[in-house]
Amino acid sequence: MSPFAGPSLQSAHTRRAGRVSRESEEQPLAVQTVSRRNFLGAGSVAVATAAFAGLAAHAQQSGTAKAEHDHSSSNPGQENRPLLDENPASNMPPPTDHGDIGAIWYSFDLAHKRVQEGGWTHEVTQRQLPLSKDIAGVNMRLTAGSYRELHWHTADEWAFMLYGSARITVLSPDGTIFIDDVSKGDLWFFPAGFPHSIQGLGPDGCEFLLVFDEGAFAEDNTFLLSEWVAHTPPDVLMKNFNLPQSEIAKLPKDELYIFPSDVPGSLAQARAAAGGASVASPVSYTFKMGAMAPTKKTAGGEVRVVDSHNFPVSKSIAAGLVTLKPGGLRELHWHPNASEWQFYLSGKGRMTVFMPPGRARTMDFNANDVGFVPAVAGHYIENTGDTDLVFLEMFKADTFADFSLNNWLRRLPPQMVTAHLNLDEAAIRRIPSEKQEVIAG
Repeated sequence: MSPFAGPSLQSAHTRRAGRVSRESEEQPLAVQTVSRRNFLGAGSVAVATAAFAGLAAHAQQSGTAKAEHDHSSSNPGQENRPLLDENPASNMPPPTDHGDIGAIWYSFDLAHKRVQEGGWTHEVTQRQLPLSKDIAGVNMRLTAGSYRELHWHTADEWAFMLYGSARITVLSPDGTIFIDDVSKGDLWFFPAGFPHSIQGLGPDGCEFLLVFDEGAFAEDNTFLLSEWVAHTPPDVLMKNFNLPQSEIAKLPKDELYIFPSDVPGSLAQARAAAGGASVASPVSYTFKMGAMAPTKKTAGGEVRVVDSHNFPVSKSIAAGLVTLKPGGLRELHWHPNASEWQFYLSGKGRMTVFMPPGRARTMDFNANDVGFVPAVAGHYIENTGDTDLVFLEMFKADTFADFSLNNWLRRLPPQMVTAHLNLDEAAIRRIPSEKQEVIAG
């Protein structure tokens, strides 16, 4: 069964723009001038930080549930209604929220987009989510035939295909080459330092999410083939490549990064042209995540888990692809081995993160948003929309691991739970005894 049971994963920008456009038509002109699209168009970390710092401060000052529903919470001044409507739990948090745990939300729609002929890229890193020291993310688009040029970098790269098809290549240290085609729902993994490339295929190229195991990683800070040859003396290049000066003069003088080219031939032709089976890598660097059977399936949805157990090359990134039905809940849980970096593919959801001493923060999430949960922090994710909520959970770890609050409570002697929660034994036995992962609404 496909994990994308809800609406197709069309461009997040198109969906977001359409949603805000419909909302703006219902707002007075003064409100339309400060629409969410205009706000997002600023592409400014400072703007986003200031906006949500103010919302966080308001959350702390709200005091009690009564104050949130009487005149105390009124705002006779200016408001950015489209933005607030997409984040109601931040603007008017539940009374259980308390204190400050730092930023747990950002959106790729706030990030500056680098556009070149052949595609675009933008990123969410530790600069936007200061708590995220272990993971950074990049969202990239390549048109048909266009390349993300040959390069390598200091971080491991894990990727999830969002749209279309691409051809990837990666060279192993033993000199063997891996070439494969990937499409929506597929993964790849490139270890740090391994040279690789990505090329969009027909009919309309591709879009994908890249995840790196360094929080401060910057997509611009990669080792590019074009820049290396441009900054190496010509006589050295002549000696290294065994080429005459006339050929060396043809080499790039500046970076290529993303650039257009022709759509390649078949995968079989590419593999044969590279040297065939004699130079093919025995290691697989791709995985069909979207097509795999669910690791866990309940009435509330399903979870697909990919880590080093079923994708051996992925030793530093573990991930879960979660689908929640309307009203469904990713049960109260925590992860013992890593912080969690989330990417929301479709639908609408809400998450509360719990941290000591007694701090809690609730935020709403939409397609193209990023969520963050500090290591071992308790949390849940709830589908608050009327379509499936689909998102990725990613961890800098070789194994996907979580603790279920329900499972913990049911593994204890009932009198211990009664002493802590004032529940009688009959009530305790209604709590699910096994991990549910996802619970029906």
